[in-house]
Amino acid sequence: MAFCSRWTACFVSCLALSGCASNDLMVKRLAESEAKIEHLIQADKKNEHRVNELAGQIQVLDDRIKGSDSQLMQLQTSVREIRIMQNELASRGAQATTTQIAVVNPDPASKGKDDGPPPEYVKAFGLYSANNFNAAIEAFETFLSHAPQSDYVANATYWIGECHYSLSDFPKALIVFQKVLDSYPKSTKVPDAMLKRGYTLAAMKEREKATRTFEELIRTHPSSPAAAKARERLTAN
Repeated sequence: MAFCSRWTACFVSCLALSGCASNDLMVKRLAESEAKIEHLIQADKKNEHRVNELAGQIQVLDDRIKGSDSQLMQLQTSVREIRIMQNELASRGAQATTTQIAVVNPDPASKGKDDGPPPEYVKAFGLYSANNFNAAIEAFETFLSHAPQSDYVANATYWIGECHYSLSDFPKALIVFQKVLDSYPKSTKVPDAMLKRGYTLAAMKEREKATRTFEELIRTHPSSPAAAKARERLTAN
Protein backbone atom coordinates (compact mmCIF):
# COMPACT_ATOMS: atom_id res chain seq x y z
CA MET A 1 0.00 0.00 0.00
CA ALA A 2 2.84 2.35 0.85
CA PHE A 3 4.42 1.52 -2.50
CA CYS A 4 1.27 2.50 -4.35
CA SER A 5 1.17 5.82 -2.49
CA ARG A 6 4.76 6.62 -3.38
CA TRP A 7 4.15 5.75 -7.03
CA THR A 8 1.05 7.90 -7.13
CA ALA A 9 2.94 10.82 -5.61
CA CYS A 10 5.72 10.36 -8.14
CA PHE A 11 3.25 10.30 -10.97
CA VAL A 12 1.56 13.46 -9.78
CA SER A 13 4.94 15.14 -9.44
CA CYS A 14 5.81 14.17 -13.01
CA LEU A 15 2.55 15.59 -14.26
CA ALA A 16 3.16 18.78 -12.33
CA LEU A 17 6.66 19.06 -13.73
CA SER A 18 5.37 18.34 -17.20
CA GLY A 19 2.71 21.04 -16.82
CA CYS A 20 5.25 23.55 -15.61
CA ALA A 21 7.52 22.78 -18.54
CA SER A 22 4.62 23.26 -20.95
CA ASN A 23 3.72 26.56 -19.33
CA ASP A 24 7.31 27.73 -19.48
CA LEU A 25 7.46 26.81 -23.17
CA MET A 26 4.22 28.66 -23.89
CA VAL A 27 5.42 31.69 -21.97
CA LYS A 28 8.71 31.60 -23.85
CA ARG A 29 6.99 31.33 -27.23
CA LEU A 30 4.54 34.08 -26.29
CA ALA A 31 7.44 36.32 -25.28
CA GLU A 32 9.21 35.53 -28.54
CA SER A 33 6.05 36.33 -30.48
CA GLU A 34 5.62 39.59 -28.65
CA ALA A 35 9.24 40.45 -29.32
CA LYS A 36 8.77 39.73 -33.05
CA ILE A 37 5.59 41.81 -33.11
CA GLU A 38 7.39 44.66 -31.35
CA HIS A 39 10.24 44.34 -33.84
CA LEU A 40 7.79 44.49 -36.74
CA ILE A 41 6.07 47.50 -35.22
CA GLN A 42 9.40 49.28 -34.80
CA ALA A 43 10.43 48.33 -38.33
CA ASP A 44 7.09 49.61 -39.64
CA LYS A 45 7.60 52.89 -37.81
CA LYS A 46 11.08 53.19 -39.29
CA ASN A 47 9.71 52.44 -42.75
CA GLU A 48 6.96 55.00 -42.26
CA HIS A 49 9.52 57.55 -41.13
CA ARG A 50 11.69 56.76 -44.13
CA VAL A 51 8.69 57.03 -46.47
CA ASN A 52 7.89 60.43 -44.98
CA GLU A 53 11.50 61.50 -45.46
CA LEU A 54 11.42 60.34 -49.08
CA ALA A 55 8.11 62.11 -49.63
CA GLY A 56 9.66 65.28 -48.23
CA GLN A 57 12.69 64.90 -50.50
CA ILE A 58 10.42 64.32 -53.49
CA GLN A 59 8.47 67.47 -52.61
CA VAL A 60 11.71 69.44 -52.37
CA LEU A 61 12.82 68.13 -55.76
CA ASP A 62 9.42 68.89 -57.22
CA ASP A 63 9.61 72.44 -55.86
CA ARG A 64 13.10 72.80 -57.31
CA ILE A 65 11.88 71.59 -60.69
CA LYS A 66 9.00 74.04 -60.58
CA GLY A 67 11.42 76.75 -59.56
CA SER A 68 13.71 75.83 -62.45
CA ASP A 69 10.78 75.95 -64.87
CA SER A 70 9.85 79.38 -63.51
CA GLN A 71 13.44 80.59 -63.83
CA LEU A 72 13.58 79.25 -67.38
CA MET A 73 10.43 81.14 -68.30
CA GLN A 74 11.84 84.28 -66.72
CA LEU A 75 15.06 83.84 -68.67
CA GLN A 76 13.13 83.35 -71.90
CA THR A 77 11.12 86.47 -71.17
CA SER A 78 14.31 88.38 -70.36
CA VAL A 79 15.88 87.24 -73.64
CA ARG A 80 12.86 88.48 -75.56
CA GLU A 81 12.96 91.79 -73.70
CA ILE A 82 16.68 92.15 -74.37
CA ARG A 83 16.09 91.55 -78.08
CA ILE A 84 13.35 94.17 -78.05
CA MET A 85 15.64 96.63 -76.28
CA GLN A 86 18.39 95.91 -78.80
CA ASN A 87 15.97 96.70 -81.62
CA GLU A 88 14.94 99.87 -79.84
CA LEU A 89 18.56 100.93 -79.36
CA ALA A 90 19.33 100.12 -82.98
CA SER A 91 16.35 102.21 -84.01
CA ARG A 92 17.50 105.12 -81.86
CA GLY A 93 21.01 104.73 -83.23
CA ALA A 94 19.74 104.83 -86.80
CA GLN A 95 17.73 107.93 -86.00
CA ALA A 96 20.81 109.58 -84.47
CA THR A 97 22.87 108.94 -87.59
CA THR A 98 20.16 110.43 -89.80
CA THR A 99 19.43 113.45 -87.65
CA GLN A 100 20.61 115.95 -90.23
CA ILE A 101 18.55 114.27 -92.97
CA ALA A 102 15.44 114.38 -90.80
CA VAL A 103 15.97 118.04 -90.00
CA VAL A 104 16.73 119.45 -93.43
CA ASN A 105 14.56 117.28 -95.69
CA PRO A 106 10.81 117.86 -95.71
CA ASP A 107 8.45 115.52 -97.57
CA PRO A 108 9.46 115.33 -101.27
CA ALA A 109 5.90 116.08 -102.37
CA SER A 110 6.08 119.46 -100.64
CA LYS A 111 9.70 120.23 -101.46
CA GLY A 112 10.32 123.75 -102.59
CA LYS A 113 7.65 125.51 -100.53
CA ASP A 114 10.05 126.30 -97.70
CA ASP A 115 13.57 127.55 -97.93
CA GLY A 116 15.09 125.05 -95.50
CA PRO A 117 13.79 124.03 -92.06
CA PRO A 118 12.38 126.89 -90.02
CA PRO A 119 14.45 127.98 -87.00
CA GLU A 120 11.66 126.95 -84.58
CA TYR A 121 11.66 123.44 -86.01
CA VAL A 122 15.46 123.21 -85.79
CA LYS A 123 15.35 124.40 -82.17
CA ALA A 124 12.69 121.82 -81.26
CA PHE A 125 14.60 119.04 -82.94
CA GLY A 126 17.76 120.08 -81.11
CA LEU A 127 15.91 119.71 -77.79
CA TYR A 128 14.73 116.24 -78.83
CA SER A 129 18.28 115.24 -79.83
CA ALA A 130 19.48 116.38 -76.39
CA ASN A 131 16.86 114.11 -74.77
CA ASN A 132 15.06 117.15 -73.36
CA PHE A 133 11.74 115.63 -74.35
CA ASN A 134 9.28 117.79 -72.41
CA ALA A 135 10.85 120.96 -73.72
CA ALA A 136 10.96 119.46 -77.22
CA ILE A 137 7.22 118.70 -77.12
CA GLU A 138 6.48 122.28 -76.15
CA ALA A 139 8.79 123.62 -78.86
CA PHE A 140 7.31 121.40 -81.60
CA GLU A 141 3.78 122.39 -80.58
CA THR A 142 4.76 126.04 -80.68
CA PHE A 143 6.18 125.52 -84.16
CA LEU A 144 2.95 123.83 -85.31
CA SER A 145 0.83 126.68 -83.96
CA HIS A 146 3.01 129.26 -85.71
CA ALA A 147 3.44 127.42 -89.03
CA PRO A 148 0.45 125.07 -89.57
CA GLN A 149 1.07 125.00 -93.34
CA SER A 150 4.79 124.25 -93.17
CA ASP A 151 6.28 121.34 -95.09
CA TYR A 152 7.58 120.13 -91.71
CA VAL A 153 4.21 119.76 -89.99
CA ALA A 154 4.08 115.96 -90.43
CA ASN A 155 7.68 115.63 -89.26
CA ALA A 156 7.07 117.82 -86.21
CA THR A 157 3.96 115.83 -85.30
CA TYR A 158 5.90 112.58 -85.62
CA TRP A 159 8.69 113.84 -83.34
CA ILE A 160 6.13 114.85 -80.71
CA GLY A 161 5.04 111.21 -80.74
CA GLU A 162 8.66 110.14 -80.36
CA CYS A 163 9.05 112.43 -77.34
CA HIS A 164 6.00 110.94 -75.63
CA TYR A 165 7.28 107.44 -76.44
CA SER A 166 10.70 108.25 -74.95
CA LEU A 167 8.94 109.49 -71.82
CA SER A 168 7.01 106.19 -71.68
CA ASP A 169 3.74 108.11 -72.05
CA PHE A 170 2.45 105.44 -74.41
CA PRO A 171 -1.24 106.49 -74.62
CA LYS A 172 -0.26 109.98 -75.83
CA ALA A 173 2.39 108.57 -78.14
CA LEU A 174 -0.18 106.24 -79.70
CA ILE A 175 -2.57 109.15 -80.35
CA VAL A 176 0.15 111.22 -82.00
CA PHE A 177 1.49 108.42 -84.22
CA GLN A 178 -2.08 107.65 -85.30
CA LYS A 179 -2.54 111.36 -86.11
CA VAL A 180 0.43 111.19 -88.48
CA LEU A 181 -1.17 108.21 -90.25
CA ASP A 182 -4.62 109.79 -90.44
CA SER A 183 -3.74 113.42 -91.18
CA TYR A 184 -0.65 113.00 -93.34
CA PRO A 185 -1.11 109.71 -95.27
CA LYS A 186 1.30 110.80 -98.02
CA SER A 187 4.08 111.84 -95.66
CA THR A 188 7.39 110.03 -95.77
CA LYS A 189 7.04 109.66 -92.00
CA VAL A 190 4.12 107.24 -92.38
CA PRO A 191 6.26 104.05 -92.33
CA ASP A 192 8.12 105.27 -89.23
CA ALA A 193 4.84 106.26 -87.58
CA MET A 194 3.41 102.81 -88.27
CA LEU A 195 6.52 101.17 -86.84
CA LYS A 196 6.43 103.26 -83.68
CA ARG A 197 2.68 102.71 -83.39
CA GLY A 198 3.47 98.97 -83.32
CA TYR A 199 6.22 99.50 -80.72
CA THR A 200 3.84 101.57 -78.59
CA LEU A 201 1.07 98.97 -78.75
CA ALA A 202 3.58 96.27 -77.76
CA ALA A 203 4.72 98.39 -74.81
CA MET A 204 1.05 98.69 -73.79
CA LYS A 205 0.74 94.87 -73.90
CA GLU A 206 -1.55 95.07 -76.96
CA ARG A 207 0.46 92.38 -78.72
CA GLU A 208 -2.17 91.32 -81.27
CA LYS A 209 -2.74 94.91 -82.40
CA ALA A 210 1.01 95.47 -82.51
CA THR A 211 1.47 92.37 -84.68
CA ARG A 212 -1.26 93.52 -87.08
CA THR A 213 0.40 96.94 -87.31
CA PHE A 214 3.79 95.40 -88.14
CA GLU A 215 2.19 93.12 -90.74
CA GLU A 216 0.36 96.06 -92.31
CA LEU A 217 3.59 98.05 -92.45
CA ILE A 218 5.40 95.18 -94.19
CA ARG A 219 2.52 94.81 -96.64
CA THR A 220 2.11 98.49 -97.51
CA HIS A 221 5.75 99.64 -97.38
CA PRO A 222 7.77 96.45 -97.96
CA SER A 223 10.99 98.18 -99.05
CA SER A 224 11.17 100.75 -96.26
CA PRO A 225 13.74 100.55 -93.44
CA ALA A 226 10.79 100.61 -91.03
CA ALA A 227 9.42 97.42 -92.60
CA ALA A 228 12.79 95.72 -92.09
CA LYS A 229 12.64 96.62 -88.39
CA ALA A 230 9.07 95.36 -88.22
CA ARG A 231 10.21 92.00 -89.63
CA GLU A 232 12.96 91.84 -87.00
CA ARG A 233 10.43 92.59 -84.28
CA LEU A 234 8.06 89.86 -85.46
CA THR A 235 10.95 87.41 -85.61
CA ALA A 236 12.10 88.35 -82.10
CA ASN A 237 8.61 87.77 -80.73
